[in-house]
Amino acid sequence: MSGGAPSRTERESRLLRAFVELADTLVDDYDVVDVLHRLVDHCVQLLDAQAAALMLSDRRGGLRVMACSSDRTRMLELFRLQASEGPCLECVHTGEPVLIADLATTTGRWPRFAPLALEEGFVSAYAVPMRLRRETIGALNLFRREAGSLSEEDLLVVRALADTATIGILQERAIRRGEVVTEQLQTALHSRVIIEQAKGVLAFAGNLAMEEAFQALRGYARGHNRRLADVARELVAGELRPAELLAVRPRSRSG
Repeated sequence: MSGGAPSRTERESRLLRAFVELADTLVDDYDVVDVLHRLVDHCVQLLDAQAAALMLSDRRGGLRVMACSSDRTRMLELFRLQASEGPCLECVHTGEPVLIADLATTTGRWPRFAPLALEEGFVSAYAVPMRLRRETIGALNLFRREAGSLSEEDLLVVRALADTATIGILQERAIRRGEVVTEQLQTALHSRVIIEQAKGVLAFAGNLAMEEAFQALRGYARGHNRRLADVARELVAGELRPAELLAVRPRSRSG
């Protein structure tokens, strides 16, 4: 970090702010991309790093750069390269931290990533998994311009930040899945009401029992390869006349 490591008081204050921001994702609606960008900025300041990036696994199992502390083209190239090799990829695959004190020792291990990182002036790299129980969804990456290992305290900090961010991201995904399920359920419930109304319209128009009216409704929908709820909605709205459904009722029964 160009300004040097923060003082103990500054570090504690920033660490508190970071966790408060991450905690907000658990209780309020939030912009996940903005939160992740703030997270990597906190990492640079808290951990005396020169660069940080957060990468998440996509649905195909690849890695995508979600946030990075620098928008420089070469930096983005470096981070994206980790989709095919590098500490981040290994971290996600193993679910364990990959801590490299000296990247010069890894040119054989990562022949494309290591030289590029060194060319950019990064000497050490650390990747910590974003994992909840058995699910690893990505990794938090740090880069420094000096060789050396992360201190035990720094490792605890970055793991805690990664864990908290992971919980927030997974909760956001769960909420979205829940919204989809809720929407589907609500649609199904609403469709059921419309179908009951359509049965009543048909029963009255054709002097039918409700079960007969339902069979006529379903027979028409099947015969015309349409959704039952759509036919019911049109019938209730007056866009479809009861006589049209009743006219095909005997044929639908034979099917």
